Formats: sequence, C-alpha cells, structure tokens
Amino acid sequence: MAPPITESWIRIETWLAEHAPKTFAALAPPAERSAVAAVERALGRPLPEPLTESLLRHDGTGHRDLLLPFWALLDTEGIADARSLRMRIHGDGLDDAEEGDPDEEYGPWWHPLWVPFAANGAGDYLVIDQRQYRRTGRIGNADHETGCSFRPHPMWASLPALLDATATALETGEVLDGCRRVVVDGTELDWEIV
Repeated sequence: MAPPITESWIRIETWLAEHAPKTFAALAPPAERSAVAAVERALGRPLPEPLTESLLRHDGTGHRDLLLPFWALLDTEGIADARSLRMRIHGDGLDDAEEGDPDEEYGPWWHPLWVPFAANGAGDYLVIDQRQYRRTGRIGNADHETGCSFRPHPMWASLPALLDATATALETGEVLDGCRRVVVDGTELDWEIV
C-alpha cells in the first residue's frame, strides 16, 4: 500500500529543493478549497480524495514536468478545462460498446468518469479512473489519438502509488518504468527514456 500523498509530496519537495531548484520553484502553492469546490461543481461529482489532497499541497506544476516521462500536474482550473474539452469532443453519451471491460488494458477514447490531473502538452492526459469496479482509482493515459491505455506497472495503480514511485525514483536515481531522472543545467528535473 502506498504512503499518504502528503508524505510523498514532502519527499518530492525535499529532493527538488536540493537537486532541481527551478522545478521546485515552479510548484504552485496550495489550491484554495473554493477552487477545489469549483472543480467538483464543474465535474458534477467530488474529486477523488487523493487528488484533492494533492491539490491542497500544490495546485499544479505549471508547465514543468514532474511525473515521468513528460507529465505536468494540472491546476484546478486545468482539470475542469481538460474534462470540459474532452466532454465537448466526446459528447455526454456513452453506449455499452464504448464502456468495454474496465479491467482491460485499453479503454474507450474518453469516459465521463475519468478525472484528468496531468497533461503532456500534446493533447494527452493522465486520468484517474472513477468507474465503480475493483480497480477504481487506477491511472490511465488518455491519448488524444489512440484512446486510453492502462499500464500494468504497480506505479499506475493509483495517484498515491504514482507519487510514491516518483519520489523513490527521484531519491534513488533508479530506472522506473523505462525512465530515469536527470537534472538539466543543475536546476531542472527532466526524465530520460532508457
């Protein structure tokens, strides 16, 4: 079981402050509870608790990549905007064929119960799958061209697992799911695919 979000954030912040100060400085301050409530109104449902906890620590990472390989955390407004965009493109309806088996490695192009929380700047989002089944909370990559995929690596099981794995990869320098952290110009975090 992954440690609490706050514990992983402390580890990430500590490492960034010492080794990648430019990335550390880009971490946004905590979201206001009113901003979290506004996102929940826009989505029509509560945010997953781990995401709320993360937003109350840092309301995004600006355009700086934090998660491997090239993902920046969205702020509260970005979460609402990303979901709104995907819903406008996809539409509100979802037929049974698109629903598919939620335990599969691939999902539909979009699902109303996915909550985007990170973006790569190319139109793709990391999402938290909120469909009610045994793997609720897993992380998917909602690609703008190919649809959503769910990787089997344990780090993608939940947001707490993802932040814990990120903290460990930063601290140890070990390869994680095919990526290794690097520091550019002694100030900025980047991820190298190996």
